[in-house]
Amino acid sequence: MAPKIVTIVGATGAQGKGVVSAFINNPAYKVRAITRNPSSPSSVALAAQGAEVVSADLNSLASLTSAFAGSSIIYGVTNFFEPFIAHQSPTAAMDVEFTQGVNLARAAAATASTLEHYIWSTLPNASAISGGKYLVPHFEGKNRIDAYIRTELPDLLKKTTFLWVTWYHANYTFPMFTPYFIPTAGKYVQFANFSPETPIQTIGDVSVNLGNFVSAIVENADRTRDGRTVLAATETWTAGEMLQAWAGAQNPPVRAQMVRVDGGAYRELWPLWAEEMGVMMEFWDEYAEKSWTDPKGGVVLTGKDLGVEKVQGLVEAYRGLKL
Repeated sequence: MAPKIVTIVGATGAQGKGVVSAFINNPAYKVRAITRNPSSPSSVALAAQGAEVVSADLNSLASLTSAFAGSSIIYGVTNFFEPFIAHQSPTAAMDVEFTQGVNLARAAAATASTLEHYIWSTLPNASAISGGKYLVPHFEGKNRIDAYIRTELPDLLKKTTFLWVTWYHANYTFPMFTPYFIPTAGKYVQFANFSPETPIQTIGDVSVNLGNFVSAIVENADRTRDGRTVLAATETWTAGEMLQAWAGAQNPPVRAQMVRVDGGAYRELWPLWAEEMGVMMEFWDEYAEKSWTDPKGGVVLTGKDLGVEKVQGLVEAYRGLKL
C-alpha cells in the first residue's frame, strides 16, 4: 500500500517542525512540507530528510489547492504575528489571518476525494468565554476561521480536529515576557500585568512536543474528528512558578522576581503588544482554568485522553532557551 501523504503547512516553523517529526520516519506516511521558499536552508534540510518540499502561499487559494492535491492528512496553521508586526495593527493582522485560514480550509475541502483528516491549529474563544470582555486578537482571527469551517464547510467539518496549542516556552523571548537583569537588585525582574497565581497551560518546546499530540490525534481519528477539540498541553504552572522554573534552569541558576504593574503602566511599556499579549494574560488571570474550555460546553480532549506520554518537560526546555 502506498504511504499516505501528510501535508504540513508552515513546515519550517515551530509547529511545523514538531508535526514533521511525528511522521518523517514512519514508512506508512509521506511528508509533504509546505513552504514559501523551497530553497531556504530549512527547506533544503527537510528535503534531505526525505520530505517532499512544495511551494505555496497562504494568500493564494490556487497555490494551496494545488499543493494539497492527493493529501490524506493536512495540518493547517497560520502565523498571526507576521502581519501583526508588518502592519503594526491587530485589526489588520486578524483580517490577514482570516483570509489565509479560509484559504487553507477551502483548499483542504477541495481535496475531498483523498482527504481523511484536517487538523487545524487554533485557540479558544476568549471573547465568548468572557462574555465579550476580552478579545485576544491572535485568538479571535482563528475563532472566525473556526466559525467559517463550522458554518460554510460542513463536509470538511466532519474530517476536522480543532487543535488548541498552548503556551510556548520560547514566549519568554517576547519583550513583554522577558526577565530583565537589574544589576542593583542582583536579580532578574519580569514586569507583569497579571498575578503570579495565574495558571498557564504550556506545550513547553512546541517543536519537540507537538508531534506527540498530532500523531495521537491521527491514531485516534474516530474520537478526534467531526469538529472535536484537542488541547495540546504538557503541564500547568502558575506564572510565578514558571518564572522560578526558568531561573532555576539557568546555568548557573539565577534569582528572579515578578513585579506586577497596572494595565496602564504595562501599556505604556509595550503599547502595541499590550493590546495583544497583555490582553491574553489578563484573560488568563481572570478566567484561569476556564480559559481553555468550550463556551458551549463541548468536550475538550487532553493528551491524557489520547494516551500522550512521551513529552519533554518545561524545565528541560528552559535549559536550552537563549534570551
